[in-house]
Amino acid sequence: MAAKGGAKGTAKAKERLQARRLLADNRLARHQYDILETLETGVALVGTEVKAIRAGKANLRDGFCLVRDGQLQLHNVHIAPHEQASGYYNHDPLRVRTLLAHRREIDRLRGQLEQKGLTLIPLDLHLKGSMIKLTIGLARGRKLHDKRQEERRRQDEKDLRSALKRL
Repeated sequence: MAAKGGAKGTAKAKERLQARRLLADNRLARHQYDILETLETGVALVGTEVKAIRAGKANLRDGFCLVRDGQLQLHNVHIAPHEQASGYYNHDPLRVRTLLAHRREIDRLRGQLEQKGLTLIPLDLHLKGSMIKLTIGLARGRKLHDKRQEERRRQDEKDLRSALKRL
């Protein structure tokens, strides 16, 4: 006997797991930094934080990551308190959150962070299936002239695309 739902049901389940819904984005980070490498990590959250993030109440703009005591930690990311929860059960908006990554990845990142001028910054929060994941980037800060040069390059590419469309 075939299982209820059949192959069609498993395909939809896989599709749901593959879905990647963006919950919060740090667009300014790609302007201020050169992203050298990215890593997707899990985040240790409490229940009210999950509800607030799903409601779109997270701000990654001033966030950064550190490696402390062999763990990745997320600092200075503001997740607003959940509106329907009482003050007693709610979370601290700026608490330090632990990021979940493999030991090998953490050790590799620690080695790269010891280089001059590199930092770890949060790029986006997204859903992967039913799990909330954080993409962090190993980045090098840009100087003002680098930002201008990058802006000029993007504008040139945009002009080229529009010129090609007209042909």
